[in-house]
Amino acid sequence: MDDSLAHIKQFHGHLGPYAVIGYRMGLLANKHLGDDPFAKHAVAMTGITTPISCIVDGIQLASGCTLGKGNIAVHGDGEAAARFTGDDGGSLHLTLRPAIREEIDTQVTDDNIEAYAADIYQRSDEELFIIHTNDA
Repeated sequence: MDDSLAHIKQFHGHLGPYAVIGYRMGLLANKHLGDDPFAKHAVAMTGITTPISCIVDGIQLASGCTLGKGNIAVHGDGEAAARFTGDDGGSLHLTLRPAIREEIDTQVTDDNIEAYAADIYQRSDEELFIIHTNDA
């Protein structure tokens, strides 16, 4: 298993596609806004109902925006989306493509969840997300 996937599994408790989606969102936030976890904020639109809320764990792990630091908030009710803002004024809004969410919600089973999550991890950013940026 890839080191990143093992890290997600250890942090989250199991390897699932929504935790991987959140991790990939966090990586994109680092790419666009920098990897300093004190210089950006995140808002996850997932709400707190699983499995979609698993995105929040992935975001925290990859971006460093954490509940403990107070630089992540969870709002909404089931939207697979997150907004990141940098202290420099830049922003990034990511929404999971509806076809990918449909695929996860209809094809993932207890028997294939880890293999499916690993497959999601390998997909391109453009295949997974609708990406809107605003550079500072």
